[in-house]
Parts: sequence; structure tokens; C-alpha cells
Amino acid sequence: MCGITACLVPDGVVTPLLTGLRRLEYRGYDSAGIAVRDGEGVGVVKRVGEVDALVDAVENDTDGGRVRDGTIGIGHTRWATHGGVTDRNAHPHLDCAGEIAVVHNGIVDNDAALRRELAAAGHVFTSETDTEVIAHLIEAELALGSTPETAFRDAVARIDGSYAIAALIGDEETIYATRMGSPLVFGPGDGEWFLASDVPAFIDFTDRVVYLHDGDFLVIRPDGYALSDTAGFPVDRAVETVDWDPETATKAGYNHFMAKEINEQPVSLRETVRGRVNTLDGRVDLAEFSEGAFADVDAIHLVAMGTSYHAAMFASSLLLRHGFDARAAVAGEYAELLPPLSPETLVVAVTQSGETADTLDAVRRAKSAGARTLAVTNVVGSSVTRECDDTLYLRAGPEIGVAATKTFSSQVTALTLLAERLVYDVTGRWSVDSEALLTAITRLSGEVQAVLDTSEAAAVAAALAGSDAYFFIGRGLAHPVALEGALKFKEISYEHAEGFAASDLKHGPLALVTAATPVFAVFTGRGDEATLNNVKEVQARGAPVVAVTSAREGPIIDAADYVLSIPESHPDVAGVLGNVQLQLVAYHAASLLDRPIDRPRNLAKCVTVE
Repeated sequence: MCGITACLVPDGVVTPLLTGLRRLEYRGYDSAGIAVRDGEGVGVVKRVGEVDALVDAVENDTDGGRVRDGTIGIGHTRWATHGGVTDRNAHPHLDCAGEIAVVHNGIVDNDAALRRELAAAGHVFTSETDTEVIAHLIEAELALGSTPETAFRDAVARIDGSYAIAALIGDEETIYATRMGSPLVFGPGDGEWFLASDVPAFIDFTDRVVYLHDGDFLVIRPDGYALSDTAGFPVDRAVETVDWDPETATKAGYNHFMAKEINEQPVSLRETVRGRVNTLDGRVDLAEFSEGAFADVDAIHLVAMGTSYHAAMFASSLLLRHGFDARAAVAGEYAELLPPLSPETLVVAVTQSGETADTLDAVRRAKSAGARTLAVTNVVGSSVTRECDDTLYLRAGPEIGVAATKTFSSQVTALTLLAERLVYDVTGRWSVDSEALLTAITRLSGEVQAVLDTSEAAAVAAALAGSDAYFFIGRGLAHPVALEGALKFKEISYEHAEGFAASDLKHGPLALVTAATPVFAVFTGRGDEATLNNVKEVQARGAPVVAVTSAREGPIIDAADYVLSIPESHPDVAGVLGNVQLQLVAYHAASLLDRPIDRPRNLAKCVTVE
């Protein structure tokens, strides 16, 4: 997720801008840049790669990268959505005259139409990004005689989509900013002013923060700042002092840890995949295991609880399709149903915390029966890593919210990579479509970001609020995604939600379907026609249908009352994208009900008792 930083500092902004960008690195990015206004105009430096490359350019004049210091500036870390990863596509972006600089998080949905209009009016674009249209819109408004603030407001009014924007306009010593659906926080200091996507960007300079709301407009000048709404009326937002204890400091401007962690998934997925995929030859490189480490495996048992069990189900379905004797088991029941085990049986313990009591018990019983054990976990040094023979780390980063979100996505992704490696070690060749699958996995982080930037989940949750129950259905790999969607919904909203295999719907659950029981149907590109038949069955009973799909037209769209769109991807990873939409639905539904989202009643993050 991209990061914005901006500041007005009389002693110079280059150092705080670069410091802020370093603090935002955890959000994930592929390029970075700054724009600084001094007495001679706007200086811009942008570089692909890590912030270090930008810092080197600025501090050492690498490739003409030095900028003159000034009193106002903006900076950005970009995660590519529109246009490739190039210096010219990096932020900030300028207007034709180079007098307006803009940084932006989110997506301008009507970018194409605006670009055509502006180009027809004579504006020349230098990048492939949607962000650049904002700078040209402001330029066009100024040409009509508007003041900088009015030009900024009127330009923003023409944008469809989600955004957080900061801009420098003309020769004014002023920063203009606004947000809608993307976080932006303001840090008032002692004669200095800071703006960023997250508090860590300016915590070195001030411990005070104002959290901007959707629709807020912020104008920062040397003598102070003004906050107003979309109509221009003043709004009052509390100035808070940041308390850096673990419970509050890491929310980074979000209302809940869960919201933050849902939005961290592009970063966590990138880390899960980093160094593990070689798309050039369609290989999985898991450095944790030696060549042929799984060559003698003839059966695979995945044991887990809760969300981790749904990830285990996903992996078992993949492995079954590859011809393995694979099964997923609820760890708490594994002892009662303990199947025959041997040294050729691989028991995979899937656990976010690495401390889940039932899963640890299953591991111990499996080891005592002679099976080989492997932990798939997020926490380095946790109990399961000590109990198991081998470990595959998720590398998803800390997850504080009780309702697991980013760890599920990373579990599914890590287990998919593990499945590919098992195929290779046992058969001596990679799966038939490994190259296409691995390419899709490398694109997951960007595609999840696209889901986050464009999701209509809040509107769907609001439209379906007050329903009697909520059902989730899916087929094949979409089945565990449906189960996980129902689990997220029930555990944080406290509303009744159930997940089913789509094929099982008419074998009992259909009796519960009414006009007051919306059905979320997950389509992944495999088995969709059969799932569509199930959709028609519930619609015949009057149930509203929400389709989670990459389709943009056709029978799925025609049959749906609501659509939660996902990018077109490989069927084996499309469920990850669909799951993000269902996480957002659950979150917004719980938020509408004012539930304690991060601490749902009766639940704990780490279940250490059986």
C-alpha cells in the first residue's frame, strides 16, 4: 500500500521527508520520490527501488538527483497499479508547467475519461498513471481563474474512486490535502506541520496527531492549518497525543487493527513470496528445505484450527488434485480419529501463533506415531517450531487483531508454494501449469491492493444490514474461502453466518434460505457453472445474491444482485482475492453494528487451551 508524507518546516523539508518515507517502507512499494518547493520552483526526484536509492540520489546528486532544500515538500512510496515500475511513473507527478506537484494513494476510477478530456484540451501527459490527471485537473481549474484552494477542491470533485491526496500548487507556501477511503493523518508540531499516511512517518518530529476523516480538506500554511468538509465548512478534529504502547501505536491511523491488517495484505503477501518463486523457469525455491527433502512422502495430513483449518482445507484440495493422499483435519479431533501414520506421512501443522494447544497436541501425537512433522506458522521461535521437524514461516508480520486476516492469505499462499514443491520432490517435475500459477502468485500483492482500492464491500454490507442470517457458498477451492468468509462475519459481527460447499446447499441448508438470508457466492473460474446453478436455486427462494467474481459481464453478473469484483487471476489463487472482499464485508458489517472488532467476545488471538 502506497505511502504519503508531506511537511512544512522552516528549517528545511528534505530530511523529514526522507525520514518519513523510511518510516513508511513497511507498507510495501516499488518506487519513491519527493517534490520540494524553494524560491526557484519545484524540484522533483523519483527513483525505482528502495528508499535508499532515492536517498542516495538526493544526498549524493546521483544521476542529477539533488534538490534544493525548501520549506514545503511532499513525498511518496508507490506500489504500481496504473503503469509499470519506472521512474517516470513514480510519484510525485506534475502538471504541464511543472508548477503543481501531486502525490496520491488509491485509484482514480474515471482516469481514462479524464485523460481523454484533458489531452483533447492540450494537456501533455508524461506518465501512465491515473494520478497525473489530478495535477492536470488542478492546472485546468487555475486556468479558469480559480484560486489554488478552489482549483484543488474542484479537481478533487471530478475524481471517482478512493484517494488520499497531497499537493503543492503554484508559488504558495501551502500544502493542500484530502482523503476519501484512504488514510491520511496530520501532525501539528511546534511551528512545523506534517502530513502522512501513517503516524510513524512523522513520529520523530511530533507526537501530536489529527486523524482526517473521509471528505476532510486540509490546508497547511506557515501560520497554521485549516480543516473543512467538502462544502468548505470548518470541521473540528481532535488533536491527540500518540501513546506508543503496543495497543495503540501500531494502528497507524486505522480505527482498528483488523482494518490495518486487512490493508497490510499486499505487504504481507509480498514478504511471504519474496525469494521463494522463480518465474523464469517455473520453480519454487524454498531455502528451508534441501533438494528432494520430501521425496519419500506418500501421505499428507494438515492439522489446524479455525481460520488455519480453512487454509489447510485449501491446501488439501490442491494436493488431492495433484494426486496426493492428502487430508485436512481439525486438530482438536485428530487424536480421536488418528489415522495410520508412518515415517512417510508428513503432518503439516498450520497455526498463525504457533501456540495453539489443539494443534500442538496433534503434532505430538503424530510424532509419537513416527510421522514427520512440518510447521507452517507466522511466529519465529513459537512452540510449534520447537515441536516440529521443519518450519515454513509465513513472514506476514505481526497480527494483533483477533480475527485473522493477513495470516490466512499468507497461509494459503505459503501452502500453495509448499504443494508445488511437494509435487516436484515426489514426481521429479513441476506441476503442469506451475509457471502460470507462480506468475499469478507473484502478482497477488498488487491484485489484492487493487481489491482494497476499489472494493464496494462497505456498500454491500450496508445494503444487507439487518438480515436474518448470512450464507456463504463455494465449490472446490472456493469452499474453504466461503467457510472463512462466514467465520469472519460471525466472529466480529455476532450475526448468524454459515458457510457451505455449494454442492451441498440443496441437501439441507436450502431449507433455511429466505428473502432475509443473503447468499455470498464465491466464483474462482473453476466449477463456476455448477455454482451458478446453486445461485439460481437460492434466488428462486427470494434470497439476494452477492457474487464474488472476476467476471465483468455474462451470466454470473446477470444473476447477481450485488457484485464484489476481483481481478482476473489463476483459479488456484483467485480465492485469496475473493477472501479479501469477504474480510471487508465482515469488517464493515461489524463496524455498522459498533462491535468491538479487534476483541470479539469470548475469543482470543492465541488459543492455548484445548
